[in-house]
Amino acid sequence: MWGKQFYHFDVEQWINGDPASLPPPPGRKHGRNSAWWHMNSFDVISMPDPWEYPWYAAWDLAFHCVSLARVDPEFAKQQVLLLLREWYMHPNGQIPAYEWAFGDVNPPVHAWAALRVFEIDGGRDYDFLARVMHKLLLNFTWWVNRKDINGNNVFEGGFLGLDNVGPFDRSAALPVAGVLEQSDGTGWMAMYALNLLDMAVRLAEHDRAYEDVATKFFEHFAYIAAAAYHQGLWDDEDSFFYDQLRLPDGSTVPLKVRSVVGLLPLAATTTLSSRTLGRLPELAARLRWFLTNKPAYADVLGARRLAGDGLKRRLLSMVGPDQIVRILARMLDEEEFLSQYGLRTLSRRHLDKPFSVELGGQEFTVGYEPAESTSGLFGGNSNWRGPIWMPTNYLLISALRDYAAFFGDDLVIEHPTRSGKKQTLTEVADDLSDRLISLFVPDAWGRRPMYGACELFQTHPDWKDLIVFPEYFHGDNGAGLGAWHQTGWTALVADLILTTRR
Repeated sequence: MWGKQFYHFDVEQWINGDPASLPPPPGRKHGRNSAWWHMNSFDVISMPDPWEYPWYAAWDLAFHCVSLARVDPEFAKQQVLLLLREWYMHPNGQIPAYEWAFGDVNPPVHAWAALRVFEIDGGRDYDFLARVMHKLLLNFTWWVNRKDINGNNVFEGGFLGLDNVGPFDRSAALPVAGVLEQSDGTGWMAMYALNLLDMAVRLAEHDRAYEDVATKFFEHFAYIAAAAYHQGLWDDEDSFFYDQLRLPDGSTVPLKVRSVVGLLPLAATTTLSSRTLGRLPELAARLRWFLTNKPAYADVLGARRLAGDGLKRRLLSMVGPDQIVRILARMLDEEEFLSQYGLRTLSRRHLDKPFSVELGGQEFTVGYEPAESTSGLFGGNSNWRGPIWMPTNYLLISALRDYAAFFGDDLVIEHPTRSGKKQTLTEVADDLSDRLISLFVPDAWGRRPMYGACELFQTHPDWKDLIVFPEYFHGDNGAGLGAWHQTGWTALVADLILTTRR
């Protein structure tokens, strides 16, 4: 709640200048944010970092709302809706990313956040859900029209919030001619389609007009999820998703950086129960037709089982049961992603084996960097090449709980990898949550891992119990890094505390 700040920015006035002052530089009419002339912000917003000049970020705000919903659900709902209003969302459907470049692209997590807030608030405010969905239909269409250049259901998007995760700046001009097809962009869009499917299903049980909207999104999800395999993002030998460069001649260059980019497709999952399909006969009939007449999509729509509550459930997931086990073997490997304090954003294997690729006469390299960034990409003020970030951890833990609800205790995996210890997916999700929670909790020596070597916060009686929410954490020792006072999405730890089995 500390992050609430007033934000006022009339872009048209900024472009044209104050009538009582000297005119602004002519370049302002064609430069940064000039295409967002319609924006006129005069609102209180939950900011990522209230110690700086007020600024917001779209995907940060979406995660904030999940934590805010626990204490002020009405404010959380208002914040979800805010960036979808006419004075923020571009007329073409794009959601503004952040002040220094509204036209940049953040991951499309607003639908996911809206569903989570809806559930935390008791799952009764269907007016809120409908208002969100109507605007997100515009945004989903913007993504499809603008970020799938080849029309093959494999998406681009640029940096997508993961500043320096790739070997080169994913938002800048590519070092060679071609298109960067992104595993995270495609995974985000598969998740987005399923989020909108979930919204439509919930709304359709109260208003049948949404039933064909649900049908649209389950089919669109199937196209996106299948394309990830058919177009080459999935590497069957490595059991991982990678970005790839598609060159003008149609050939591809896989960028085999083992990073969170390849884990995010796990988050694209939901289930449909026999009860839901019984209430929505048109959706059920279309699903049967689709599976009968388009069997190529059965892998992403075909997993079914009888759940413990006696209902038949169908798993819709970008990764099938076999891929889940294989990806988790990577994710839960202490030599790769699994840290004592959560999941790293880059595999630790790149410490000794950095990824390198030569493109356009330049060599680009990605190595494991568990602390502050040594790269100048995006100013070098954040690092996705090894540290632990709360929002991506939270999404992956949530996905594990969704898979656990489908598979129950029948699917057990080795956790950690090569430990010989078998656990259910719920147990794995709880363990990952506990690792993240432990960042904030005094250990046996009374030291909080997130304070690292800062003795003032570790030992001084006036400071040691003042909890801060660092931007991200060291991939090996858990020390807080980046903006220490950033109380935004790191507050998701509160939701982990509430949802972890004790």
